[in-house]
Amino acid sequence: MSKPMELGALKVGSYVIVDDEPCRIVNYTKSKPGKHGSAKARVVAIGVFDGAKRSFVKPVSAQVEVPLIEKRVGQVISLLPSSVQVMDLETYEMFETPIPEEKELKSKLASGVEIEYWRIRSKIKIMRTKS
Repeated sequence: MSKPMELGALKVGSYVIVDDEPCRIVNYTKSKPGKHGSAKARVVAIGVFDGAKRSFVKPVSAQVEVPLIEKRVGQVISLLPSSVQVMDLETYEMFETPIPEEKELKSKLASGVEIEYWRIRSKIKIMRTKS
């Protein structure tokens, strides 16, 4: 799920959908309006799930899609070879999600640990452990 928003209202740290992938904005520059056109914004963003750098240039008044991020709390049930089995602490729903790439986060994961995970457009990513 996402909502439309004007590009001029976004800033560094905001989230935007680029090439059908949710991304976090890391660089945002605006140019002045020229003689025959409107002001443009150059946006550089990094994918939340794949870590790929993406950029685009559009008029400041252009509409862009902003993902709706659902931040939830879960508990690790078990660690599988390539994924983590998690139970949502509100709905008791069980699901599997890939093991995060961050070494520090990966080392903290164990059975029974509470985590915060984000659900963006039906994809799930573990963001941090809760202590």
